[in-house]
Amino acid sequence: MSDSAALARSVPPLSERAAAILDFEKQWWSFAGTKEAEIRERFDLSAPRYYQLLNDLIDTEEALAHDPLLVKRLRRQRATRQRERSAKRLGFTVKV
Repeated sequence: MSDSAALARSVPPLSERAAAILDFEKQWWSFAGTKEAEIRERFDLSAPRYYQLLNDLIDTEEALAHDPLLVKRLRRQRATRQRERSAKRLGFTVKV
């Protein structure tokens, strides 16, 4: 049995809204219009609030069990952005 299969069985499922946020994040580019407009329409949230929820969500085991590839990609992207911001504050350039 793979680790992700074991994880998926041992972790409770996501709420409907959390699953919808992850599913949207996986395919937002395929919708007409801007991402921010789609966020407002689908979730009735401002873009900053959506990203706060998404950041909290990708740190959960439930999200990882729901879509491991997406969550790991989003975590890597966030870590890269954090490194770049930290380096910029310190006056360095980070090459990825």
